[in-house]
Amino acid sequence: MKVLKREMEDYRILLRSIPSLIIALFIVSVIMMNLLANKEFISLKYLALDCGFTLSWVSFLCMDIICKRFGPKAAAKISILAIFINACVCLIFWLLSLAPGMWGEYYATGDMAVNTALNNTIGGSWYVVLGSSVAMFCAAVTNSFINYTVARHLKKDNFSAFAIRSFVSTGIAQFVDNFVFATIVSLNFFGWTWTQIIFCSLTGAVMELLCEVLFSPMGYRVSRKWEAERVGEQYLKYIKAAESNA
Repeated sequence: MKVLKREMEDYRILLRSIPSLIIALFIVSVIMMNLLANKEFISLKYLALDCGFTLSWVSFLCMDIICKRFGPKAAAKISILAIFINACVCLIFWLLSLAPGMWGEYYATGDMAVNTALNNTIGGSWYVVLGSSVAMFCAAVTNSFINYTVARHLKKDNFSAFAIRSFVSTGIAQFVDNFVFATIVSLNFFGWTWTQIIFCSLTGAVMELLCEVLFSPMGYRVSRKWEAERVGEQYLKYIKAAESNA
C-alpha cells in the first residue's frame, strides 16, 4: 500500500510539473497514430508503412524532451499514461461503432458498405489495440532508458549531445515498436513472414527516425528553455529527496 501511495504521489507531482502542452501533444499523437495505423502508406515487398508513422516521431520526440529534463522513469510513466488513455479512447470508439445511426459519408454516397467500413475502422480490432499497446510500452521503456544511458556517457550538454542520445534511442526504440507490433499482429493475423517483419521493422524505423531528425532542433530548444525557466523543479526535488531516503 505504501508503494502504491508513493507512486500515486509521484504521478501527481509529475503531471503537475511537466508542461501540459507536451503531455497533451504526446497523448494526442499516440491516439492519432493508433487510428491512422488502419491505413497503409507504402506497401512493397520489403517496405510497408502505415500512415501512423507520420506521427510516431512526435511521441518519441516528446519522450526525449521529458527524459532529458525529468529522467527515464518520468518519460516511461507518461508513456504508460498515454497508453492507458489510448486504450480508453479505443474502447469508446468501439462502443460508439456499435451504436445505431449512419456516418455523414453514408448520406453522401448512399452506400451502406461505406457506413460499415467506417464503423469497422473506428471500432478497430482487439488484436490491433493489444499489439499497439504492448509495442508502445516496450518501445517507451527502451527509448527512455537508452536515452538516459547514452546521456551518462556524454561529457557535453549541447545540441550534439541531445541529438546523439535522441537519435540512438529513437532508432532502436522505433525498431522495437515496429518489430513487437508486427510479431503480435502482422505475423499472426496478416500472414507476414519473418523476413517481411525484420525488413519492414528496420526500414520503418529508419523512416520514422528521419522524421525526428528534422524536428530535433525544436526539441532541444524546448528542453533548454525548461532548464532555463526551472520547469519541474518541484518534481526534481521530490525525486532527489525520495532517493536520499531510500
